[in-house]
Amino acid sequence: MNKWLGPALAAPVTLWLLLAFAAPMIVVVLLSMHAVPDPFGPLFQPPSLAQFKLVLGDTFYLGVILETVLLGAAVTVISALLGYPLAFWLTRMPGKWRALAFGVILIPLLTNVVVRSLGIMLLLSPDGLINVALDFLGLPQARTMLFTHGAVAVGLAQVFMPFMVLALYDTMQSTSPRVHEAAQSLGASPVTRFLTVDLPLSLPGLRAGIIMVFLMSTTAYVSATLLGGKKVWTIGMLVLQEAISNLNAPMASALALTMTIVGLAFAALCTLAINRLMPWSNGGRSRPIALPRWFVLLAEITGPVLSRLLLAASLSLLLLPLALVCIQSFNDVPLATAAGFRGFTLKWYEAVLFGGNYTAAFMVSVKLAVVATLVAMVLALPAAFALARYPFRGRTALMAFWLLPLSLPHIAVGVGMLKLLQVYYVIPPFLGLVAIHVVVMLPFVITLLTASVLQLDRAQEEAASSLGAGPVRKLLLIILPGLAPGFFAAGIVGFLMSFGEVTVTSFLTTARMTTLPVRIYSEATFALEPTAHAISAILIVVTIATLAIVGRLVRLDRLYAR
Repeated sequence: MNKWLGPALAAPVTLWLLLAFAAPMIVVVLLSMHAVPDPFGPLFQPPSLAQFKLVLGDTFYLGVILETVLLGAAVTVISALLGYPLAFWLTRMPGKWRALAFGVILIPLLTNVVVRSLGIMLLLSPDGLINVALDFLGLPQARTMLFTHGAVAVGLAQVFMPFMVLALYDTMQSTSPRVHEAAQSLGASPVTRFLTVDLPLSLPGLRAGIIMVFLMSTTAYVSATLLGGKKVWTIGMLVLQEAISNLNAPMASALALTMTIVGLAFAALCTLAINRLMPWSNGGRSRPIALPRWFVLLAEITGPVLSRLLLAASLSLLLLPLALVCIQSFNDVPLATAAGFRGFTLKWYEAVLFGGNYTAAFMVSVKLAVVATLVAMVLALPAAFALARYPFRGRTALMAFWLLPLSLPHIAVGVGMLKLLQVYYVIPPFLGLVAIHVVVMLPFVITLLTASVLQLDRAQEEAASSLGAGPVRKLLLIILPGLAPGFFAAGIVGFLMSFGEVTVTSFLTTARMTTLPVRIYSEATFALEPTAHAISAILIVVTIATLAIVGRLVRLDRLYAR
């Protein structure tokens, strides 16, 4: 019986991902092989490579692809440089403070990307904080930072660096303290120990972080649109334009697939390159690392200072934009993008809380987040039991499939789901949004609930059984109460992720059903009132308060534990 229990518990979430994640990806493949765009044509048509020939034969498309790849590479390098000291700092944090320090990662991660991009705009604008600091120090100002490739790279690094940190932390925190003690007993200084022990052992996490950040940054479009000011084009922006504005789903699909193939090729090359640096992972013999003496001396002199500077830069990049958004929400300026404090006011909060302009979008977001969270919880709970208690053949591969939505481009899923809803027009768009939001939040909810199931005290269940309690009584009186903190934490995290989701939601919203983040994003591309900052500040405060509550129930550093 137990032999089939694991696969049976894993079946609901697998079926959901097949319908709401794999099916849209298959639709994207079919659409990319249409010879000509026909919004009302059948999905199944004779296969053609016409769209790919257009993409690969057009210098504009090729230029945008190259520009996107270089931008993704820059974002990945910045995320690795800034993410390493932050992940290392988290692993060295005492246990009682580590959960609190993890909030540095989780607060920006759970804040929607539009809010964070607005914060970067306030940081880089001509009258922004950086230029104010330069002016204070008597240095020449840099008034053209905004709407450049550099601004987009910084904005994307702010958005995706938490994923790099999580991947590195996941590997670093599993390193045995005895390894450090052995290196120290052999006379290794902290810098030498980092270069010869911590750095090589963290390569698997670095590999995962590089692949994840590159794949997500090369298909992002929200930050690129806001911070690039239509002067910087990325594949994500082209896909959105072709799918929504031009109603050319085949071209949008071909562009999304081309970028996916480029991303997967990069992932394969990255995997091969980093695997060569760690032969022990394939059973090979590891070679001692011999560092030149001059390099060790230089690293010991500059390392501590450099690591502290990089740590300060990473913390500033993650948190400063959010703080600027909160300050700007009290600023009496005509436009949200106008930096420089010109007077204290509460009128933006009055407009948000009592004006009613955003009420409809807010209610749609709340309704969507509540429904999607409930569905995700119902699907994730049996999956968590399957992972934690009922091992079965193929479980590792299945778990990799469940985590795929974390790394594959959401724009491709958005295009595919948009076409699926057009084909099955009887399905309400709201259900389509629920399906996609559940897909986005499932990796996190499953991970969190699995950790909670692993922490259940099996002795209590065995004691209940010995006293005559049946499976239902054990479930109601022992298991569910024991899982209550995990339920609450997973529900809150899922709600925040759904409430702030904008990347794939943009494809599926309609004029009558727009979520709050999508409405802010739409207005930000034209002329945005500072009411957006007031809304964003409220969301940031709610996120911080929610994480504080979640932190009292479960350790925040376990939200990503595997």
